[in-house]
Amino acid sequence: MKENAAPSTLPDAMVPRFWRDDTLPFVEARAVHDGRNVCYAKHTHDVFSIGVVTEGRCTYINERLRERIGVGSVVVINPGDVHACNPLDREAWSYRMLYVDVPWLAELQRQLGVTRDAQFRVFSTALSTRRELYGGFNLLHALLTSHTVDPLRKHCALLTFFGEVQRWLNPAPQPCSEHNHKLARAAEYIRENCTHALKLDEICAAAELSASYLIRAFKRCYGMTPHTYLIDRRVDYCRVQLRRGRTIAEVAIEAGFSDQAHLQRVFRQFMAATPGQYRRRA
Repeated sequence: MKENAAPSTLPDAMVPRFWRDDTLPFVEARAVHDGRNVCYAKHTHDVFSIGVVTEGRCTYINERLRERIGVGSVVVINPGDVHACNPLDREAWSYRMLYVDVPWLAELQRQLGVTRDAQFRVFSTALSTRRELYGGFNLLHALLTSHTVDPLRKHCALLTFFGEVQRWLNPAPQPCSEHNHKLARAAEYIRENCTHALKLDEICAAAELSASYLIRAFKRCYGMTPHTYLIDRRVDYCRVQLRRGRTIAEVAIEAGFSDQAHLQRVFRQFMAATPGQYRRRA
């Protein structure tokens, strides 16, 4: 994973920050903390773009739309839309963006029933002030750009958020039946491989379910996302090993945690005790 800053003599707050992760090649994030010097000519992208204003105001142009927008605004830009966002009278303003590859989003739309042939369906909404959309975007952006969150959780969060985007901005029929036996197969696969660095695609293949369906249906069935279920199984694995008298550091690495400190944090969240406390009690 890498985060790049454009070489510049500008103050750090004015330097655009880009985030990319080789394990999630279909998405890119951008953040500008002080965009008073950010001035765009009208332009287009061949990706789908969505972003929010977090401070200040700007002028947003998208095709025939021209609006002054501020905090709480969400811009929705279809691939090929002619658009620009520029500051008002060089006022300071901050924004965050996500850029998503069209084939990935089109396939998600197909899985959700929005389309039948994996052809991207454009959004009719170019601007929204929906609170759930704004809040969900900011949570996702923070999650993606975090150095401590693993790729599986990020992938799940992307599917969840963009599934909600379809519901909020582009309603589609919901699946009418649960594949309980396939969900059980997914849970079994996670349990049996919980100490490995699992990928969402691997879980989906084991269950023979699409990623978007798995994320939503798994939580309905088990009360947690596949990622949370994986962490839960890892904690349980550690609990068993600690009861056998093994060292915390050894168990942490074996279970798939990055280090002992990582296990300490997660174990306490799930068990309301530290691994050391649990081990001594055992």
